[in-house]
Amino acid sequence: MFKHLSNDLPAGLVVFLVALPLCLGIALASGAPLFSGIIAGIIGGIVVGSLSGSPLGVSGPAAGLIAIVLPAITDFGFKVFLVAVVVSGVIQLILGYLKAGIIGYYFPSAVIRGMLSAIGIIIVLKQIPHAFGYDGDYQGDLAFVQPDGHTTLSELYYMLDFISPTAIIITAVSMGILILWEQEFMKKQRIFQVIQGPLIVVLLGIAMKIGFDAIPAMQLDANHLVALPVVSTFNGISKLYTLPDLAGFLEPEIYMIGLTMAVVASLETLLCVEATDRLDPQKRITPTNQELKAQGVGNILSGLIGGLPITQVIVRSSANIQSGGRTKTAAIFHGVLLLVSAVSIPTLLNHIPLASLASILFMVGYKLAKPAVFKEMFRHGMDQFIPFMVTVIAIVFTDLLIGILIGLAVGTAFVIRSNYHSAFTIVQHDDQTLIRFNKDVNFIHKSEIIKALNSVPDDTKLIIDGAKAWYIDHDVFEMIQDFRFTAKERNIDLEIIHFNNRKAAKN
Repeated sequence: MFKHLSNDLPAGLVVFLVALPLCLGIALASGAPLFSGIIAGIIGGIVVGSLSGSPLGVSGPAAGLIAIVLPAITDFGFKVFLVAVVVSGVIQLILGYLKAGIIGYYFPSAVIRGMLSAIGIIIVLKQIPHAFGYDGDYQGDLAFVQPDGHTTLSELYYMLDFISPTAIIITAVSMGILILWEQEFMKKQRIFQVIQGPLIVVLLGIAMKIGFDAIPAMQLDANHLVALPVVSTFNGISKLYTLPDLAGFLEPEIYMIGLTMAVVASLETLLCVEATDRLDPQKRITPTNQELKAQGVGNILSGLIGGLPITQVIVRSSANIQSGGRTKTAAIFHGVLLLVSAVSIPTLLNHIPLASLASILFMVGYKLAKPAVFKEMFRHGMDQFIPFMVTVIAIVFTDLLIGILIGLAVGTAFVIRSNYHSAFTIVQHDDQTLIRFNKDVNFIHKSEIIKALNSVPDDTKLIIDGAKAWYIDHDVFEMIQDFRFTAKERNIDLEIIHFNNRKAAKN
């Protein structure tokens, strides 16, 4: 693991820079103390990163849980809500031991790739207002309808009334640096492999912000900057941690909230694991049950010390991959940086312009949703392209979870359609008909098989060959046996071959 430190440490630094405003933004949108997002990020990096088997996945607070977290905090208060976080962690731990991680393998490839491209598009669209100096929406929001009543698209119109020349200058300079860093001649230089472009962007962004402070008309407002809570003493730091109110264990509703969070967080984690493994240049496979256990431990600890619920998150994970991360050291290092910076240099971090971070996220988003991805999916055929596009559109115009479920429904329909039409073939020659099962058959094929049997001419020979089907659904087998009587009435010489060893034939 340590032999890749030259790759993992710079990648972890980039992930830290991306994660910091996301942790704060998600906490703000959740109605929770800002530091609760940082706590979740620290635990997601250090604890979950250490226990997880995912080499490149990064965990932390997720925007997908805000719809559950916000009303829960509003109804019960933050301290009681923390009990629900602990409960969700216990449930995830149990799910891991029950080997529920296998669920993640049942999502079609086209849907996973659609999810990645959709998130890339959302990242770009969401960061455009920040790049122009309009920061009405919190960093990390992935939903189409925003908390302020605007949408991802309408925000592009409203931002025109809040354009900041300073933010635009910082964005333009930052994008220039990042594009330069992507050029081949830069990548060949050892120094530029170690010093990441995003780090230069952030440092230069801080310098430009401080420089523009000397010009009253060019100063950036506080809402254009990272807003990490500042404390100066150890006693002040300890006050940022919140212990759960144990009376919450007596509230029945808290258990339902915990169960809901556990299910949603586990699903988002498994989807992210599948997507991250797909992006991994080495194509390693994450042990999903171990991941659920790691997430469970992380959420138990997060709830006990005042953090938000945790999932593995694709924005940070993809930033890790694109920055050259090789092992989970990068994720752990990003957690260490969150911990150290939160207690030692919060004032410096609060000079980071959101426009600088928007530029970094532009690059992350573009790489996830490059036009080449759409062209490749189109070349794979409509059975892949349509579920892919439906997933992209559904996620962009709803939210991650709803969009994935819509994409899954369409993807599953295409899988059924493919199986429906290719389960068997019919060959006719003179007065003989052959029906050959090409693969396993089940009840969804009954109507087509009945239609095929009814199409066989009277006074002919029919052979039904089950050699290539290891499994034949009992309903299908029973239907074929019943056809024997019909065959006699129609003077069809029926021969059923290679059924003796079929699983259904024993029923």
